Amino acid sequence: MTAEGREPTVLPAGLRERVLEASRQARAAGRSVPEVIEISPADAFSRAADAFYGLLCALGDDDWRMPVLRDLDVQCLVGHLIGVEDDMHRCLSGDPQVAEADHIDSTQPAAARQAGRPAAQTRAEWRDATDRTLSLVHGFGDLDTEVAVHGMRLPLGALLIVRAFELWTHDNDIRRAAGLPPSVPDPSTLGLMTGLAARLLPHAVARTGLREPVSVHLVLTGPGGGTWDVAIGESPPDPASIGIVTDAVGFCRLVANRVTAADLDLHVTGDPGQVGRVLTAASALALD
Repeated sequence: MTAEGREPTVLPAGLRERVLEASRQARAAGRSVPEVIEISPADAFSRAADAFYGLLCALGDDDWRMPVLRDLDVQCLVGHLIGVEDDMHRCLSGDPQVAEADHIDSTQPAAARQAGRPAAQTRAEWRDATDRTLSLVHGFGDLDTEVAVHGMRLPLGALLIVRAFELWTHDNDIRRAAGLPPSVPDPSTLGLMTGLAARLLPHAVARTGLREPVSVHLVLTGPGGGTWDVAIGESPPDPASIGIVTDAVGFCRLVANRVTAADLDLHVTGDPGQVGRVLTAASALALD
């Protein structure tokens, strides 16, 4: 009897198996619904650039003087991004000097150069720089070719996703300073960002000095999310020793070092200490 005095309902035989099979037919494991349209890394960078340019066009002249990041106001932050594009141009033109250049030190002259200039000039210079990057990319050919800039050695396609990630992060830095609501990448761009972040997670953990092998079952929810099994360290345990489920956008903000694990809505399994160390290490991928 149930607490209400009724006989418990007996479910039809095999119902669970039929429901699971119908679910698998409707959606393969690890794929989000609705289906996210696949785009190229160049398209992702172009979309992020367009979104960032739209934000810059919406700012008033006084907004360009707002402090945003480190010792940079909006205008000098855009100058920093101009410097990043300049180094991308050198990278794509085969200049080896930018391979190990520091992401901040190398771009500081471009940031300082913008101080006192009309905002419209800075905005136009940045737009021209991103357009040149895209022109060089389209003429480069194979996006699987490995390139090196700012200490990163990645296929060009992966580097373009990193750049989309950076533009989205600084877009939200400016929005936060201006009191504007945060932006979210479109699902296609976000899907590329989450996929790259998951693939680079072992490198992030290694950069923080963690050597303990661990297998991570990572589930990022929402449009642009997905499911990954990530092996960290040599001979990690199998099956996954820890599980992490969280929102895709929140995880990307963690990777950008804009939130901490404590800010995320998390569901975890396994050793909480291992989970905490992996999530903390994820922010080591940030460029700033």
